[in-house]
Amino acid sequence: MTESIYILLGSNKGDRLKNLDSALQQISLHIGKITQKSSIYETAAWGKTDQSAFLNRVIEIESKLLPEALLDKLLEIERSIGRLRTERWGPREIDLDILFFGDLEVTSEHLQVPHPALQNRRFTLIPLAEIAPNFIHPILHKNCLQLLNECTDTLEVTKFL
Repeated sequence: MTESIYILLGSNKGDRLKNLDSALQQISLHIGKITQKSSIYETAAWGKTDQSAFLNRVIEIESKLLPEALLDKLLEIERSIGRLRTERWGPREIDLDILFFGDLEVTSEHLQVPHPALQNRRFTLIPLAEIAPNFIHPILHKNCLQLLNECTDTLEVTKFL
């Protein structure tokens, strides 16, 4: 199986750019081919706002892994870069979220795809719309550009690189 898979990368702890680059290298080595990369954007923290700003980017990958196996590999990469899950929405060296896995809908104890909140977050939609403006959300039946235009999140998202 080779699906277009979209993953959000985020970092607000340590050397943010190095953390993003390290995640990209490990995704290439252990998961699959990176076919597109968005620009990198800086955004104030969302959810828990009393922390450093995040750098975010979205990538598109091709992988033969199934969704749960992909999640396991992403969690391994997070741990290898130093992420410890101690606080919901707390600071983190790296955060890797599966946004879309082709047009699959997955609901399990550990994984929900499409990501259930992506349509509410500009820091996700801006880089996603940059590389996949016409990709259709399989549940909402709107493309990423439409979702961005309808998003009510007011958090400022600034191109970083």
